[in-house]
Amino acid sequence: MPITEGVVEVKHKDGWAQICDLGWTPKNSRVVCGMMGFPHERKVNKSFYKLYAERQKNNFQLHSVACTGTEVHLAACPLEFNKGNSTSSCQGGMPVVVSCVPGPQFTHNAATKKKMKTTSTVRLKAGAKLGEGRVEVLKNTEWGTVCDDRWTLLSASVVCREMGFGSAKEALTGARMGQGMGPIHMNEVQCVGQEKSIWNCPFKNITSEDCQHMEDAAVRCNTPYMALENSIRITGGRTRYEGRVEVLDTASNGTQSWGLICGEGWGTMEGMVVCQQLGLGYVNHGMQETWYWDSSNVTDMILSGVKCTGNEMSLSHCQHHKTVSCQKAAAKFAAGVICSETASDLVLNAPLVQQSVYIEDRPLHMLYCAAEEDCLSQSASKANWPYGHRRLLRFSSQIHNIGRADFRPKAGRHSWVWHACHGHYHSMDIFTHYDLLNANGSKVAEGHKASFCLEDTECHEGVSKRYECANFGEQGITVGCWDLYRHDIDCQWIDITDIKPGNYILQVVINPNFEVAESDFTNNAMKCNCKYDGHRIWLHHCHVGDSFSEEAEKRFEKYPGQLNNQIS
Repeated sequence: MPITEGVVEVKHKDGWAQICDLGWTPKNSRVVCGMMGFPHERKVNKSFYKLYAERQKNNFQLHSVACTGTEVHLAACPLEFNKGNSTSSCQGGMPVVVSCVPGPQFTHNAATKKKMKTTSTVRLKAGAKLGEGRVEVLKNTEWGTVCDDRWTLLSASVVCREMGFGSAKEALTGARMGQGMGPIHMNEVQCVGQEKSIWNCPFKNITSEDCQHMEDAAVRCNTPYMALENSIRITGGRTRYEGRVEVLDTASNGTQSWGLICGEGWGTMEGMVVCQQLGLGYVNHGMQETWYWDSSNVTDMILSGVKCTGNEMSLSHCQHHKTVSCQKAAAKFAAGVICSETASDLVLNAPLVQQSVYIEDRPLHMLYCAAEEDCLSQSASKANWPYGHRRLLRFSSQIHNIGRADFRPKAGRHSWVWHACHGHYHSMDIFTHYDLLNANGSKVAEGHKASFCLEDTECHEGVSKRYECANFGEQGITVGCWDLYRHDIDCQWIDITDIKPGNYILQVVINPNFEVAESDFTNNAMKCNCKYDGHRIWLHHCHVGDSFSEEAEKRFEKYPGQLNNQIS
């Protein structure tokens, strides 16, 4: 847990100096707490520190600090420097002591956590670590972004404190944390810095001429120092961004030593936590063997079965085996990571799925290719080929890369698979899952969309295409481009031949096995309510996984289905 209280000291020449507390106000404390990563200040018991101060040789360098409380740094406040003899220049006073209230993420006490519940109408997305990200706000049950016109440290600080962090370190413009999708809710936000929420600040509602997602605002907040990076390191890599992961182990007698992590089951989510903990950005790859980074004399495996969700502050917060159990215990099979300052972020165009959906009864003699690629449900193998047909739910998938790095397949060219049926190479075995779920979430039909060829179909203005499938071309999706799988191409469907009429949920999940690293996995799933009457199909409420408020998401899941074909 972070240190939340103590004597304030400022760097002075080669040492540290104190501030005289005569005339010190809570507003000054608020600024100090903000710098240290805390949202609020609180009263402090000074008598405890009086004894401490009397025993110390104090060096008072600052006095008469007069902050308004909205500054993001003490240096921005009016203050005076001591001249001459600084030891005796705080007559009747003592060094400044400050006590701060930590945000709920940094509190152990469950009761305090509950009382200090942070906002549910603002969130940060796609940041490389806690306390940074693209700013998104909730309006009418739908999340949207904030345009960067007039975006300042004052407004950014209101967001940071509202989220349970300190003041803002940076107010980022120009979609520096990736572009959002969906609505842009605010423009020209002008906070003065005292507001409890960004919603209390003056702002303009948006019109589409005003702003594009290329102008999405983001923040980097001051967060409490936790010393998390001291208990982990990476070694042997060509740069400081890659290497074999080593963790610090403290024995029962207090001696400390470094050890390795078993590579079995190690992947993107575990690597994500390591890269964030070390302040090295996003994970690029989580490696299960690291014989090529063998430069350290650390050889003991001290952790195995590590499983992270990706949200942990430290690897020590992830699940792991109680006692080490590792099939391949040699150091060359230890876990490693490659980190990166930027990452891709894929998201599906939900409205297009809703607009393009239809049912096709396709004759079996036209489905040999699809059967070979495992794109039909199992009952197709028992059909009387080539007579009869399969009923297919078809739609278009348009997959955008809204991140800050190109999305590239994990497999190198040498392992791509040639598909004679389609006349091109597939670079990813499983890139998307298409599923039809019943009311309790069980799969009733699935379209495997088994393997994919990734390319830039179209790009935003000013962005040029880099990837194409033809002629054994390079594969990937460029930032600011999208890959379109039209409704009329092979396998772009779910086989619903065996499905009874009823209400279902259509779900599409991109990059379901986290095979390729992204800055944000919460927007990889898209869901729609689906009504099938045995002849026709209707989709409604199509939305990306995290674009609705919690209440709206609950309503979506309890949706009773259409009683007629009038979709409100």
